[in-house]
Amino acid sequence: MEQTRVDSQAGCLGSVKYQKLLLQESESEEEEEEEDETESGSQEEEEEEDEMKTVLFLDSGHQRALQVNPAQNWQSRTKAWAGILSALLLLGLSFYLAARQLRPRGASNQDQEMAAPKIQSLDHHTSGHHHSPGIYPHGVVISESDTCSILGRDLLLAGGNVVDAGVGTALCLALVHPHETGLGAVFWALFHNSSSNQTMALMPAPAQDLAPGLGMPGALPALHLLHRNLGHLPWSQLLAATIALAQEGFSIDQALAEALAERDAAGQATGLCPLLCHPNGTVLGQGTHVTNLGLAAVLRRAAQAPETDDQFLSALLHPLADDLFLEEPLQGIMPTLEPALRLALPQGLLFTTPSPTAGELLLKVLRNPLKAGGLTSDPCPGFLAAAQDAYSRVTPAAPVGSILAAMDSEGSVLLLASSLNSTFGSGWLSPSTGILLSDFVGGSQIASWACPALLCCGPEDDVLALAASGGSSAPLAIAKTLLSYLALQQPLPNAITQPLLQIQLGSNGAPRSCRKTPPKTGAPNPEALLLVTTHADHVRATGVPVSSYPSRGH
Repeated sequence: MEQTRVDSQAGCLGSVKYQKLLLQESESEEEEEEEDETESGSQEEEEEEDEMKTVLFLDSGHQRALQVNPAQNWQSRTKAWAGILSALLLLGLSFYLAARQLRPRGASNQDQEMAAPKIQSLDHHTSGHHHSPGIYPHGVVISESDTCSILGRDLLLAGGNVVDAGVGTALCLALVHPHETGLGAVFWALFHNSSSNQTMALMPAPAQDLAPGLGMPGALPALHLLHRNLGHLPWSQLLAATIALAQEGFSIDQALAEALAERDAAGQATGLCPLLCHPNGTVLGQGTHVTNLGLAAVLRRAAQAPETDDQFLSALLHPLADDLFLEEPLQGIMPTLEPALRLALPQGLLFTTPSPTAGELLLKVLRNPLKAGGLTSDPCPGFLAAAQDAYSRVTPAAPVGSILAAMDSEGSVLLLASSLNSTFGSGWLSPSTGILLSDFVGGSQIASWACPALLCCGPEDDVLALAASGGSSAPLAIAKTLLSYLALQQPLPNAITQPLLQIQLGSNGAPRSCRKTPPKTGAPNPEALLLVTTHADHVRATGVPVSSYPSRGH
């Protein structure tokens, strides 16, 4: 079953496939099989009953004979009891099948739809088909928070597509990982529609000053733009779980606790209070329960805001203006959806985000080593020369804070990357909204090391998508994974967890050396990145470090 969403502003994208449980089709097939089984069962029952009548009649004769002659053959009595038990079993089976057929279909469809995930899971695994960790038959979400990966997975189960799942996961991360992302962050994305083979990039607006040292928040306009053009579920449904989590509270995980401790050690935690501090001013530790009622209120207003971008953004900007004592109405520049950059390779088409992200740099360093398309004993010389030349031309760029991916088994995928520019951004917490603003300022395009990449449309028709976090190492982490996989034929997921190529950076962040080495057991890839890929009608998710990128799928 395929559902499409037609939007006047996304006509060039074609139809979007949505990952839903194929319940109605499987129901009708099950019902037809049950009807066939019932008909064949009825015929077998009639034959069995005829046979049983003969057996019982003969047994009755045997019973009369036994009364006359107690020494009659004992086997005839055994046959009689076996026949009686068989008749009772057939009678019980008939009542069961009749009850299944007489069940009201209208009343049962809803119950079965609610139970669909359990039904499919049981059918899949009781048949002896088991999956390795990170491999799922229908769809997956992978992020830096298990809570948020579960939230995204649940949106897939609710009938959402990968855009719905990715947007919902990003909103959750904005709450639970304020050191890396948030409603004050800027977002980049790469979306691939498997049904139309269209690939688009989400690009943020140029940096704007909300106030001195404080950047204009860009998350809600960006995520809303993605959903309005490419999503399926109601917008309010994507916000509901994060609103509830902000109201009821969440536990600080290890990643946030470590970031808070580092901030406190540097004497820069004052601006994070009172939200992330104890009453005595010390920062909260791992496992502490936190609520963010201000953020919940902002998301509630955003869920009810009109569809127009300017009115939608005002749901957030008005309370921020009050906090900052700004008299003039704030005006935000909207993000855009643009065609993705593309590099044709013998192995397929490689897509990434356009300038001023590092996507163009990524394609430059991969073009020569991969253009031949064949195997190579050592791609390092060509790669290192291209990388050093490309890095010598780049300007300082913002690091990538948070990454996530959502993918279905048909190959539709959303990669999202976001940044506050610095850890905890500006370090200023808005009292009324519970939002940490970024420190992206100025009037130019935001240069970033973000370069989510996607390889598709090759001979094997699989889709592979990668995203990396960090600074100048992010494009190189993606590049060496692709070279290990495509040029050196290293299998997945080893190409991401223990790539054959090792790259060292110089003091300026540019690559200094490259060498091919055999993978070392217990020596995982030091860069943080994630991979999702389709193969054999399944989807695989892998993250590095593994413990930092939990995946959830169905």
